[in-house]
Amino acid sequence: MRLYFSAIAFFIACIQPNPQKNKAVILKEPLTIKTLPAMRPGLGQLKWRFKTEAKLFASPAVFNDCIYVGGEDKKVYSINRKTGVQIWSFTTGGAVNSSPAVYGNMVYATSSDGSFYALDANTGKLKWKFKTKGEKKVARKGLWGMLPANLYMEDPYDLYISSPVVLKKGKLEIVYFGSGDGYIYALNVNGHRLKWKFKTGGIIHATPAMDQNKLYVGSWDSYFYALDLESGKLVWKYKTGEDKKTHLMEGFQATAVIKNGQVFVGSRDGFFYVLDSEKGKLKWKYDAHGSWIVSTAALKDENVYTTTSDSYLFIALNANTGAEKFRVKTNGYNFSSPAIIGNHAYFGDFSGLLYNIDLASGQVINTFETPARKIYKGEILDTDGRLNFKHTAGKKDMTLYQTTLDVMNQFYRLGSIVSAPVTAADGIIYFSSTDGYLYALEPGK
Repeated sequence: MRLYFSAIAFFIACIQPNPQKNKAVILKEPLTIKTLPAMRPGLGQLKWRFKTEAKLFASPAVFNDCIYVGGEDKKVYSINRKTGVQIWSFTTGGAVNSSPAVYGNMVYATSSDGSFYALDANTGKLKWKFKTKGEKKVARKGLWGMLPANLYMEDPYDLYISSPVVLKKGKLEIVYFGSGDGYIYALNVNGHRLKWKFKTGGIIHATPAMDQNKLYVGSWDSYFYALDLESGKLVWKYKTGEDKKTHLMEGFQATAVIKNGQVFVGSRDGFFYVLDSEKGKLKWKYDAHGSWIVSTAALKDENVYTTTSDSYLFIALNANTGAEKFRVKTNGYNFSSPAIIGNHAYFGDFSGLLYNIDLASGQVINTFETPARKIYKGEILDTDGRLNFKHTAGKKDMTLYQTTLDVMNQFYRLGSIVSAPVTAADGIIYFSSTDGYLYALEPGK
């Protein structure tokens, strides 16, 4: 894997509370594990876009008539999803590169200032906050062998922090999230009381996933963990690849998906794993040949869909065996997690395109191009219309850390889509972009 490639994107969407008694109800989970009702295929016209004050990396959350999103401008926004008009905003002390969770009358959000925020969903007023031991990015001197070797460098692709997820199980109501301090936290949803915390050996910027009894999350220490939901005790952990020399090919940013007693998750070690949820035993793994797999997978029928970074691929695998069924080449790094709507998959790439893929044929039906991409693609993309690090770097020394930062800033000008799309019952598709806009697209005709 070339050291100047890769990142992650994942998304979380809100669902209504389920009143079933004595059964764990996951109130906030990766939308990608669902198959939404069939609706008109294709990507339609732009309905509206909402401008924030900085880049948007994380995915929005839809709840009733509102859409919530956090950004690099340190704010959490509430927006009328039908009109695109702001309802309120709340300013934290750091970038909000995570997806909000909505439960009851509260909006929960994590921030890079190291605090967890509970906001009134109607007004945006702060109800309470909880302080962790601190948030931070993955960083080392001479990261990945880049120069100068004595410079302390933050991972330029560590774009996200862990998003909160809420669980209701009988009378139990808990919100969970990971942190740059290496802990998984479990808090009471009605106050800032800590129920438990669990320490891993690395930064946790992946978002937890849950089934009826366990919480699952990967850490930058190269382990994937299964914890008891109520006590926080370790049930099992699974060791993935570790890159002790450069630390390039290791760690987790993706959220896991759990189905039929199996855990599906991609890793920055370049493999996609399927583990037994009870014991953590490996079922199968898929080799991405030196490309990070960092998006949250999508499951439909007997197939699992994921994306890769350097190789620019959308991949369909047999969920039982890992056998590849088809692949689609895109125009840039794929960090956006695919959303399944009917028999179509929707996701974005780093070049500023949102894709609509027919899952039956494996063909691209159509795409949506951000306005920023239309303006800057001739200047930034190569002659094939694709991202090309060397092309954009030009004559700059690619061994320098500063060159990687400069090239990424050029890519961001395209309106990179590193969030994942979410949708509502009316078929409107929402996604955020590094151009600072939140987009709403009409469904296709």
